[in-house]
Amino acid sequence: MELDRLLKLMTDKGASDLHLKPTRPPLLRISGRLLPLEAETLTMDVLSEMLLSILNPRQKAKLEEKMSVDLGYGVRGLARFRCNIYMQRGNIAACFRRIPYQIKSLEDLDLPKVLLEFCSMPMGLVLVTGPTGSGKSTTLAAVIRHIAKNRPVHVITIEDPMEFLFSDDMASISQREVGTDTGAFSEALRNAMRQDPDVIMVGEMRDPETVATVISAAETGHLVFSTLHTNNAPQTIDRILDTFPPDQQGQVRAQLAQILKGVVSMKLVERADGKGLVAALEIMRGSPKVSKMIEKGEISQIHEEIESSVGYYRMQSMNQSLMSLLVHGTITYAEAMRQSADPEDLSLKLRRMFPKIEEQGGEMATSDFSEILELQQFKKLYEEQEAKTKELLAEKELEIDGLHGAIRERDLQADELNRRIQEVAAEREKIRGDYGRLRQEAQEKIDKLMERIKELNQRLMGGAGGGGSVGGDPDRKTGMFSR
Repeated sequence: MELDRLLKLMTDKGASDLHLKPTRPPLLRISGRLLPLEAETLTMDVLSEMLLSILNPRQKAKLEEKMSVDLGYGVRGLARFRCNIYMQRGNIAACFRRIPYQIKSLEDLDLPKVLLEFCSMPMGLVLVTGPTGSGKSTTLAAVIRHIAKNRPVHVITIEDPMEFLFSDDMASISQREVGTDTGAFSEALRNAMRQDPDVIMVGEMRDPETVATVISAAETGHLVFSTLHTNNAPQTIDRILDTFPPDQQGQVRAQLAQILKGVVSMKLVERADGKGLVAALEIMRGSPKVSKMIEKGEISQIHEEIESSVGYYRMQSMNQSLMSLLVHGTITYAEAMRQSADPEDLSLKLRRMFPKIEEQGGEMATSDFSEILELQQFKKLYEEQEAKTKELLAEKELEIDGLHGAIRERDLQADELNRRIQEVAAEREKIRGDYGRLRQEAQEKIDKLMERIKELNQRLMGGAGGGGSVGGDPDRKTGMFSR
């Protein structure tokens, strides 16, 4: 039995994991369930030859020393696989996690749009948490893909082993694998500070040194993404604080209050139609109130703040996410209760919305006449509200008609005023024309009169003799102006 054939079969069946161990057939995890293949039982010799053939000398040495080794394994044209080879009962065993070459977007994964806001932040720390197999790596890959397509930045990923393979787009992406490209997470993080990063993705915060370096990187103006194996935001904060000695925890709380921008806690739940899994998410954002709670050590109050900040900050608790999936029919009532960490709280929330949901096992019984009466009561209330609304609309329509009448009257007045203005303007132009014509006629008459006067004066002056006297009388003046 060849390993590549098993991995191809795993991919064809849509399995997320392949388990190999001696004395039983291979196991596939499909839609969250571990199912055996109809194949021959794996012997210890066959399994050893199959697994050791994919290890290089360094990895073989690590397996002998640590009894476990992580590695990435790819099959050309198929997919990449994250593998852990380990010893159990003195025999070799392995688990392969399928990692598609094609990275899905946040929209393809049907994740809340608030995650897009984390992608555009200039700096800070964003953590994606959850148990093994909850979709943390897939979600982080979608986040990095979105950043690569939309921001001109340098992204550095530090992984053990390398999982998704990113390609440069608007951003430049440098991927470093622990054991191949760097010695350890903490060492790679320290070196990253000298590689001009804008965004840093750390596969997992495994040890105190890595946690401290991640916090320092976020403090120095970088946007840092990482993962933890925790179930909710308060537990995540406590886990980070617990990695430090008690005398340092006050300082770390102050640092987290400043840099922690978000915690996304995930789990995968089975769909109601049985077609795969869907993610339920708790989302905490670093609002001013949350930051203050972290700084003061009021971690237990964060859950209540998350549930009360759905509208403005778009946070949500895990139970609120499960309720949303249930109301939309994506998951069943039984699955919601099974996956809830606080089923009593979820039950209380559901009974407030649907008083009889638990009596009906999460289903609405169509044969129950009492529900018909309830629907009739709701219908009556709706009809009463509808009548009031129609009455209010009628009143508003009358007001609108009155306003339209007033507007029409104003329009008529304005038209009349414009007509009168035009008439006055026409009269003014006519008067101006008449005035110009009369002035021209008067000027012509004056000019003619002046010509006539000039002519008469010349005639009189030319006909007079002796210095202008008549009859020898020197005192008698002649001409037009004689006295």
